[in-house]
Amino acid sequence: MEETISLQDLFKTLKKRITLIILLTIIAVTVSGLISFLLLTPIYQSSTQILVNQEKADVTAFNSQDIQTNLQLINTYNVIIKSPAILSKVIEQLDLDTTPTALNSQITVNNEQDSQVVSISVQDPNPSVAVDIANTTANVFQTEIVKLMKVDNVSILTPAILAENPAPVKPDPILNMAIAAVIGLMLGVGVAFLLEYLDTTVKNEQDVEELLNLPILGLISPISDKDIMDSKVQVTQRRKR
Repeated sequence: MEETISLQDLFKTLKKRITLIILLTIIAVTVSGLISFLLLTPIYQSSTQILVNQEKADVTAFNSQDIQTNLQLINTYNVIIKSPAILSKVIEQLDLDTTPTALNSQITVNNEQDSQVVSISVQDPNPSVAVDIANTTANVFQTEIVKLMKVDNVSILTPAILAENPAPVKPDPILNMAIAAVIGLMLGVGVAFLLEYLDTTVKNEQDVEELLNLPILGLISPISDKDIMDSKVQVTQRRKR
């Protein structure tokens, strides 16, 4: 016999297991909040901007061709900024206990499309260290690019500064808890339907009819505990008589 599930049955299952669904959702949100606030290390970000322009010796000859040439150089500069040649000097100047490879993972270099402005962003658990790394990386690059490519076309546009009350960029507890709520809700619904599917007990006359594939001829009404006790009392009284 083909088994069908109506929309009403689905809502009945959800209503029946609503406590379980809410409980799993609350547990997921609570665990996410505890991890976000207590276990995860806050990470701060600081950024500095450099400008790639024409060589300083040719400032008066600035034209569109120079801009196009500088834009083509930016991709190369993005690689050089994160290279060991630059980062090793940054580590040396700041006396950092890290390696160029590890420092590379903390730095992000990007630029807007058709823009000569390059942004150097640094993430670190210490906000002041993030500022120092960003500014030192920009300064070292500005100095070293003259030696590496024999050009002097980089200037510091906006140095990184330490905010009075810096806010971490990650983790985001509210976002993490919202995601955990969705996951907990989905998990709760899934567990509810799984329990309903695994529950093979016979609950009503429809279950008996489907199980035996026989028509129902009659029903026995449920007897409450009070009715049973009253019957026992009556039997006892009759025996005494």
